[in-house]
Amino acid sequence: MALKATIFKADLQVSDMDRNHYATHGLTIARHPSETDERMMMRLLAFALHADEALAFGKGLSADDEPDLWKKDLTGAVELWIEVGQPDDKRLLKACGRAQQVLVYSYSSATSVWWNQIGSKLDRAKNLRVFNIPSSASQSLAKLAQRNMQLQCTIQEGQVWFSAGDETVQLEPGMLKA
Repeated sequence: MALKATIFKADLQVSDMDRNHYATHGLTIARHPSETDERMMMRLLAFALHADEALAFGKGLSADDEPDLWKKDLTGAVELWIEVGQPDDKRLLKACGRAQQVLVYSYSSATSVWWNQIGSKLDRAKNLRVFNIPSSASQSLAKLAQRNMQLQCTIQEGQVWFSAGDETVQLEPGMLKA
């Protein structure tokens, strides 16, 4: 018998002063059985950084043809494709052909090794941006994971503060490819 996804609920209050986006998003997150709390919270961080009513979680780990998050326009065309982790270059090039903009949020301590292996293969992908989240920050975010979460995310001048109750994680995404 296959294991089922674990359902998490999050009330995410986003105050993004860089984009003038202020809203509360009620989110339901299905965590794949092989997904860690760290990866799930990175998907939540990616949502917060690009929060929009049209932004939705994809099937993620259980589908090869969908990203972790995406935003489609009213015609179904993909405006934004977001991957979390360290996807391979073929997947990213395919995504660049399908979407107007592709973003990757890598959070492993081995990000530099991964990027050194595939970075040159992605030079021609003009609609791709790759960010690095320090692994210490992603591990701290993982500690905020609960089945029912009340989260606040404040973004100002590229700095991100993520909090739940009296716990706060501060981070600044680094740019690997602009």
